[in-house]
Amino acid sequence: MKKNIHPDYHEINVIMTDGFTFKTKSTWGKEGDTLKLDIDPKSHPAWTCVRQLVDTGGQLAKFKTRYQAFGLKTS
Repeated sequence: MKKNIHPDYHEINVIMTDGFTFKTKSTWGKEGDTLKLDIDPKSHPAWTCVRQLVDTGGQLAKFKTRYQAFGLKTS
């Protein structure tokens, strides 16, 4: 292996969204740093199968009013 071209591989602490902690090796941060996750497999909709429709800025309402003439069903 070539010297001085590879990132430092060290141990860090990871805190899941539910507070569970574990140690792993990573190139992220420095030795002993703590990585706090905002989203993980226990809370992400892709793994929990819980879907939410988020209407940011009224985009869904704008869509419904714009295309209501085409017979869209509103729930």
